[in-house]
Formats: sequence, C-alpha cells, structure tokens
Amino acid sequence: MSNQTYLSDDLPLDDPIWTNFKSDPSLDVDSFSKYPSAKIDLDLDNDDLYSDNFWTDFESYDNPSTEAPLDRRNHDVFLSFRGEDTRASFISHLSASLQNAGITVFKDDQSLQRGDLISISLMKAIDNSKISIIVFSKNYADSQWCLQELVQVMNCQRSVGQIVLPVFYDVDPSEVRRQTGVFGKAFQNLLNRIAQEEKSLVFKWGNDVLWGNGIRVGNKDMVLKWRHALHQAGALAGFVVLNSRNESEDIKDIVEKVTHLLDKKDLFLADHPVGVESRVQDMIQLLNTPLSNDVQLLGMWGMGGIGKTTIAKSIYNKVGRNFEGRCFLANIREVWEQDVGPMYLQERILYDILKETTTKIQNIESGKSALMERLCHKRVLLVLDDVNKLDQLNALCGSRKWFGSGSRIIITTRDKQIIRGNRVNQVYIMREMDESESVELFSWHSFKKAGPREDFAEISKNVVEYCGGLPLALEVLGSYLFDRPVTEWNCVLEKLKRIPNDQVQRKLKISYDGLNDDIERDIFLDIAIFFIGMDRNDVVHILNGCGLFAEIGISVLVERSLVTVDNKNKLGMHDLLRDMGREIVRDKSPKELEKRSRLWFHEDVLDVLLNHTGTKAVEGLTLKLPGLGAQRFSTKAFKKMKKLRLLQLSGVKLDGDFKYLSRNLSWLCWKGFPLTCIPSKFYQRNLVSIELENSNIKLVWKEMQRMENLKILNLSHSHYLRQTPDFSNMPNLEKLILKDCPRLSEISHTIGHLHKVLLINLKDCISLSNLPRTIYTLKSLKNLILSGCLKIDKLEEDIEQMESLTTLIADNTAITEVPFSLARSTSIGYISLCGYKGSAREVFPSIIQSWMSPTNKLSSLVQTPAGMSSLVSFDASKSSSRSLSSISEVLRKVLSLFVECGSELELSRDAILDALSAATSKELESTATSTTSQVSIAKTSTLIECCGQVHISATKSSLRSLLFRMGMNCHAADVLKESILQNMTVDAFDACLIPGDNYPNWLTFSSKGSSVIFTVPQVKGHNLKTMMCFVYSSSPDNITSDGLKNVLVINHTKTTIQLYKKEAFSSFKNEDWQKVLSNMEPGDKVEIVVVFGNDFIVLNTAVYLIYDEPIEETLEQCHSPDKFFVVDSGDENESAAQRISLQVEPAYHFKQKRRKLV
Repeated sequence: MSNQTYLSDDLPLDDPIWTNFKSDPSLDVDSFSKYPSAKIDLDLDNDDLYSDNFWTDFESYDNPSTEAPLDRRNHDVFLSFRGEDTRASFISHLSASLQNAGITVFKDDQSLQRGDLISISLMKAIDNSKISIIVFSKNYADSQWCLQELVQVMNCQRSVGQIVLPVFYDVDPSEVRRQTGVFGKAFQNLLNRIAQEEKSLVFKWGNDVLWGNGIRVGNKDMVLKWRHALHQAGALAGFVVLNSRNESEDIKDIVEKVTHLLDKKDLFLADHPVGVESRVQDMIQLLNTPLSNDVQLLGMWGMGGIGKTTIAKSIYNKVGRNFEGRCFLANIREVWEQDVGPMYLQERILYDILKETTTKIQNIESGKSALMERLCHKRVLLVLDDVNKLDQLNALCGSRKWFGSGSRIIITTRDKQIIRGNRVNQVYIMREMDESESVELFSWHSFKKAGPREDFAEISKNVVEYCGGLPLALEVLGSYLFDRPVTEWNCVLEKLKRIPNDQVQRKLKISYDGLNDDIERDIFLDIAIFFIGMDRNDVVHILNGCGLFAEIGISVLVERSLVTVDNKNKLGMHDLLRDMGREIVRDKSPKELEKRSRLWFHEDVLDVLLNHTGTKAVEGLTLKLPGLGAQRFSTKAFKKMKKLRLLQLSGVKLDGDFKYLSRNLSWLCWKGFPLTCIPSKFYQRNLVSIELENSNIKLVWKEMQRMENLKILNLSHSHYLRQTPDFSNMPNLEKLILKDCPRLSEISHTIGHLHKVLLINLKDCISLSNLPRTIYTLKSLKNLILSGCLKIDKLEEDIEQMESLTTLIADNTAITEVPFSLARSTSIGYISLCGYKGSAREVFPSIIQSWMSPTNKLSSLVQTPAGMSSLVSFDASKSSSRSLSSISEVLRKVLSLFVECGSELELSRDAILDALSAATSKELESTATSTTSQVSIAKTSTLIECCGQVHISATKSSLRSLLFRMGMNCHAADVLKESILQNMTVDAFDACLIPGDNYPNWLTFSSKGSSVIFTVPQVKGHNLKTMMCFVYSSSPDNITSDGLKNVLVINHTKTTIQLYKKEAFSSFKNEDWQKVLSNMEPGDKVEIVVVFGNDFIVLNTAVYLIYDEPIEETLEQCHSPDKFFVVDSGDENESAAQRISLQVEPAYHFKQKRRKLV
C-alpha cells in the first residue's frame, strides 16, 4: 500500500496549525485532525504490531519514571525479541521456564490487556520490569519496534538501574556492537527501508521537507540512538547461544541467572517446620520497631540445635523481598577459619546484594571499606548466621553507618557476649519447644505424621522428654528410630543414658570446643557432673578453691548458652549438654575407668572403689546410692586419688584411716555422714565447703584444724548435734546453715569472730533458747533466719548493730516484741516477725503502731534511713496521757513524725507539744513551738552546709550561719547555694548579707528568731521544687557542732505537724522530699521552726521557696520583695532592719541583689 501524507493547498498560511507546528516540532500528525482542510493519509509498514501512535507514545516515554521502588515493579522480566526469528521456539521455551520458576514475564504478544495501545503498554512494561532480557537474533535489527524497545530498555538501565541481560541467539556479540555480519545486514535493510519511506511520508511546505513525526529530513538522531543502544547492549555480559544442540541447558542457565539476580530462591527451612511461625512472628515484631527508618541490629541467642538458623531463614524468606537487597551468610564460624574465609564472606555480601561478581577483596580492611561505600545507601536485610567472634562482626557489620536507612541486620550466635550492650538494639532469646511442639516434630520424623502411633505413645513421650525441647535432637532421634520396633527403641533409650547420640553430640560440642581455655572447659565439666541445681555463689567459692577462675568462667558459660542461672541463682544446664559434657570425659578413656578425670556413673564408681583402681587422674567423684543401708568401702580406695578435688557421697560408709583422702579436697558433700565427729586425721585445710546434711555428728570436731579457706558449713538435719564448733578457726566463713538440728541448744560465743559471714540459718532448732550477744556484732551479716526456734523469745536492741542485715525471718518463735532499734535499721529490706511479713517499708509502720495504745488513732509517718513510710492520723482532741507518752517513746526511735490534729487550735495545745519535747527533754531546750529528739552529730548530710563562723569581739561568743535544703535538688537551688556560700559577707556591725528574692528563681521569707510564718504563693503553671533554710545563730566559742537538732513544718491550714530529725537529711530521697512538699499547697499558712541545742541562740531565719520553672506569672498572696536582708548580732542599737523596694532584674544579676538579715 502506498504511503502518502500531504496537506491540501487550500490550507492558509496564517492557519494556527502552522504556527503551532513550527514552535513545537514534536507535534504529532494527529494534531492536524481537527482541521477539516488538512488531508492526512498514512500507510505505514506494519512492523510487528506497529501502532499509528508509536512515535508520539515513544517520545513521551523517553524518560522512564523512577517513583516506584524496585520491589514494587509489576514484572520480574521483560522479554524483547524478534517474533519471526524466535517466538515459536526459543522464546516460548524460555518464557515457560521462567514462569515455572515463579518469575513473572512480560511478553508483548501475551501480556497486553485488550484495548491498550501497544506502544504505551510496552513502554510501561519496560519501565515496570526489574530485568530486561534482550534476545538478539539475526533479524532483530530489522525491526523499528525492537530497536525502540532496546532504546527504552537502555534508558531504564541508565536512569533506574534496571538489569539488562542480553542473549545472543545465533549471532555474535561483536556483530551487535558493530552492526556487522548477518545482524548488520538486517539493520542496513531497515535503514534502506526508512530512506525509501522518507520520500513518501513527508509534509510539504515551501522548500522545507519534514518527517511525518515532526523531525526534519536529514536528522539522523533516531538512527544514532539505535546504534548507540546496540553498541551498549552488545558490550554487556550475557549468554551466547550459537548453533546450540541443547537449548534446554542454555535456557536452564538463563533461568538460574535470573533467579539469582531476582533473589527469587528461598532458603530451605525444614521438611516439617513445627513451631517456626510463632517464633518468626515474635522476631518480626522486634524488627518492626518504632524506629523503623533507623538501622536496627537484632541478636538471636540460644544453645546449639535450638533452631536459631531455621528461624532466621524463615524471616529471610518472609520479609527479605521487602528490601532493596538481602544476604544470608550461613556458617560464618566455619567459613571464617578458611584461608580466605573473611574476604569470601565480604565478597558474598556484595555479590548477593549488588548482584555483581567483579569486586575482588584483597584483605579484611579493604573489604570493610568496600561494604561501607557500596551499601551505605541501600536498604538491606543481612543475616549473619553462627557468629562466634567479635572480629567477624566487626568485619561484616562494623557499624550501622555501613547500611542505608531502614536496614535490618540479624545476628545468630551461641555467645551472648557477641551481642552484649549497644552492639545490637534487641536480643531475642530462643526458647525450647513445648511438649506439644516436641511431640509433633518428633512424630513427623519417627512416624511420618503429626502424632505418634498408639502403641508407641508412652515410649515416644520418654524420648521427647529426653530431648528436652531441642529441635535438633528431636529430628535426629526421630529419624534414627523411624520404622524400628519397640524393643530397639528401649535399647536406644538405655544406651543414651550412657552414650549420647553422635550426631547431636557433634553439634552441641561446637560450643564446648569454642571455649577460650582449659579452665573454662574444666568449669563446664565440673558443673555438668557435680553442680547442676546448686547455688552459683557456692559453686564459685568451691571452684575458686580448686584454682579455677569461676566468676568469669561461669559468666562465659552462660554467655555461650552452655549454662543457665535461674531467678533463685541456681545453676542449670540442658540435659543434652549435661550428657555431652559427661561423654567428653568418658570418651577420653572409654575402657579404663580409673583414667577418667571425673567419675559419676554409679557402676563405674563402684568398680573403682571396690577394686581400689583409682589413680591421680581422678579429680572428682560422686556416688549416691539409694536405700536405707549404707554401703561400706575402705578409705584406702582413695589412696591413689591424689588430685581429688570434689567428693560427693550419699548412702556411703568409709572404714579406715581418713588420712588417705586427698589433701586437695575443696568440696566435701556427704549426706548421711555416719560418724559422730569429723576425724582429726582427715586433712581439711583446703576445704571450701563442708556439707554434711543428715549426719550423725554430735560434736563437729574434737581436734579442730584452722580452716582459712572454709566458706560454707552446712550441718542441716544433724539430729544429734548439741553445740556448734569454735568459729574462731574459720575466719572466712560466709554461710552457716544449721537447719533442723533439734538437739542444738548452744551457739558458741565465738560466732562473733565470723566477720565475713553473710547467712546464718537456724531454722527449726527447737532446743535453742537464746542467741549469744556477740551475734549482734556481725556487721557483714545479711540474712538471719530463726523461724521455728520455739524457745527464742527475745531479740536484743543490739540488732541495730547489724548494719548489713537485709532479711530477718523469725516466724513461729516465742518473740512477742519487736526491738525498737529495728526501726532504725539502715539496711533491712524484708522482715517476717511477730505475725508481720513483707518488705520493711510496708511492715514497719504496723509494727510501730503496735507499740502505741490500740484505743486511739495514734500513728505516724515513720521515716527510716531506708526511706520507709506510712501515713495515718493522730486525733489530738481525743488523746490521753497514755497515748502522748507513746508518742514520746516513738520519737526516740524514728527519724520523722507526722501528726494530724483535729483543728488549728490543737496545734498549740500544751499536751501535744509537751509530748513532742519529752522525748529528749534532758538534752534539748524546746522553743514555744518546737520538739526535740536524740540525734547523733556524727553524720553530716551534704544537704547541710556550715556557711561560716565569726568571733564577736569583747565576748566569748561566735556568730554561726547554717544552710540546709528540704526538697529535691535543682539548678536554681545550686545557684542559690553558691550565691550564699560565696557572697555572704559580714559588716562592721557583725551582720551578714545574703540574697533576697530573685525573679525568676526563688522567693524569700524571713523573720527574727527560730521560726518563719508565710502563706504559700499561688504560681500558675509552676510547682514548688524545694525549700532552703538559712539560719543565723550565736553560740559560745567552745561549741564545735552546728547545733541543729530538729526542723518542724507546721501547716496551720491543714492542722498538721511534720517533725524531721537532723539525721533525716542524710537519708531522704527525692520521693521522700516530694511527700514533704506535697503537703504544702498554695494558700496554706505554713510555719517553719528550727530547733537548736541549749547553747545556741537563733537570731534570724530565712526560708527560700524555689520553683521548678521561672516565675513569670502574677504572684498571689506574696510578700513585698526586699532587695537586702540584714542579719545582726542581736544588738538592736548596732543594726536595724532596712527594707528597700526590689527592682525586678534578670536572673543572672543575682550576685548584685542581696538581703541583710535583721
């Protein structure tokens, strides 16, 4: 069909179409359709679904969109090909293989929705594909359609980083680059055809000749674009399929490459991923933190075989495609040890995330730089599996700055030290499978279904219990027992008691082999065989006595998931790890029992003891025999065990000389010890722990050795023990446990020599009637247990000397009164005594109330140095002389008191004030509104500052100034304190100047004498933060103390009195001061009274109210501000009050604005 496009001669020159066309050469042919006088006739070559709108649509798509992220593109692969060459053969097979691999393919003859313009759909398809595969065949370049696709593909590669994968099908790549050979002939055919079409497809206007698409004839831009695109694509690495007889192999290679580039291949999890999903969801919740745009590191910690890798793989599969790149580095521990392992791992990260193979890393440091430079702008998911060294973490994930915003790094490890502190954001602790999960997983492997066969149900339960919820063991043993009869199952279980499964053993032993040294390995083996279930601190002492550094060693074992410590401080270990440790010992000498370092299996131990075959190789031995009758052995059986450190016996009797027992024993645990005393020939100087429960001991030692190393002495349930040993020979004892020794009637007074003891447990010693007074001198004692000591009826007041005592348990005793001194304890935390049980903070107020008359509402706010308190009321109007005397008794024993009166009138009742002052009437002189208390001036709080002392000439007196704070610390308080301490001056009249009001920080109230009355101001939007008091007094020169005894806060509005001894200032915490200030509300009339000793005369008192924020609002009920406050020596003729109006000044001028106390 002929091509002819022309304009009718009747189209006028001034028609707008020409003006528009000349100003916008891209105006397409369809723009002429609105003009009826313009006749346009198109007959283009129908080239592979060619569209009338091709050129217009293509030009509008010249710059592909970059708005959609890569992971949201519609298609995985766009296929560009010449249909007549490859559609029916190679392309159809390639497309099918890609789709079978789960890859979405856009193919122009299949993927276009009906009604779409072909060119628009193709341009969008290219733009929205992750990879473009260009199949260059012999006639590919003969198609304008194919070449325009190619140009668009290369644009996408340049603008959005689209991956381009060329396939050279029966053509050589060089022919494509240079447009030569058969491929070049096809391209030349297209150019010739275009040249022919130029003559027919033109617009004519004057001497100008135009292309139908609006480009001037002779402009070869499009042809140059084609050539450039061909040259670029031909230079890319791709697949060359030349005369291939086996296209299926070529297609397989292409599909594998695309799968890798798309990261389509999920990691294999397990045939039966039981329990995986719930744990994955827990992990995903941790990954989806509020700080989702930050780089987050998540640690997964747990013992070997618990499923860390499986869970990490599942997360990788589930969320990995939501990132711009992902990488799962498996078996880092193993790969790292290879010659180029570290560099290989670094290269693998770049390869998996960036899909490149060109980067070669020469050393670890250059690899770090490459990772940081190449990944810092990419949002990636990186899984580092089985990390066991910090060097690995530093080389593969050295900093969060290495990765783009929103990246997530998951680290699986058996060593908690790897993910400690701020190395990770969160740690997920792997939990073992529960019973139902364990049964299901085991059944899938042993019966190929979700549950066990009925006739195997019971024995399956036994196997599952042995596995302890460890997926590795459940899978291995389940597969091993598959299709075996019950008799073999039973045989396997019996064998497992002696020898663990080798496959499980090898997996678990990795953590043991990875320990730092033999000391840590010895600690692990000792715990596995002897110390599971024991107190960690006890084990530390015992192993330290063996020359092992147990404190750090046990910490390492816990970090490596080899040992656990529960909330009761008991050591634990998974049964399979225990068996692994025992197998390590057995495997070193499987045939010769006597050459094993530790003996625990009772048949093996019996063999060695009965045959006297023990050797110096034996370091530990445990033998626990059941039954009432003890089995006898000769002490000579231990003669050759010179290195025996640990000895645990139960149901055993030893006959003969105890000198044969090792002199290196650190731990002796002998339940049912058969002798009435410990033999003197038994060398005990190296013993750290003696545990002789249920013994026949009557007298512990007849001839006692000095035991410097002894830390633990446990003689519990020794029903014949009558008296304790002499404690002076065990100066380092920390635990004394004498539970249930019913005949014990005497505790040696030498117990006072135990200066390091932490625990004394005398529970159920029913014959014990008293405690030696020396026990109260134990300043290190933390726990004292007397429950069930039916005859003990008294605790001495000396108990307050136990300054470290935190727990006192004395239930079911004859004690009827709580010592008053107990309320002054500075350390007590838990108490169970006289029916009171709980934390001291809760119990003490009730105990103190019991000291008072039960007939009235008397109670107190008892404030001990530990900060314990409780608020109740005292109805002063109904008080009796008996209750008032009770207050006096209480005052001697407490640090603070809160009295709630019925009316303001009762605040000044002589009876109440007399009761408050009676507590210390022999020592203090009360003012008209004060009360006193015995206090020790040994402690001086940092809240109290002695500002200065000035001698007054011609007298034997001195002027003293004192500053103290009542409330929480804040910046304004610090500024005020500094101002007072540094700027206080004394003038010629023996007066001093101190700061007055200072807006916007504090308000000042002052008065002569020892009390100040003021109304609490209303400050909108601000809260009272703290109070500071400045007191000016005089005293004889020979007085060295500051004189302060008590402070009273009297709230006339609320009719309450709060009394605080000086000692309270050293013990109160912020929350305690907050309670003090909370009783003062705006509008309350408050009086502050300071009480000093007899030899002091209080001249002036100033109170500063300090607020939490600058005071800028209007103050209500506030006094008139003064600029200076004059403090004089008491001679009214020498100094007089001077009141000057205050000018409001900025806060930083406080040093210039001072008061002279009058």
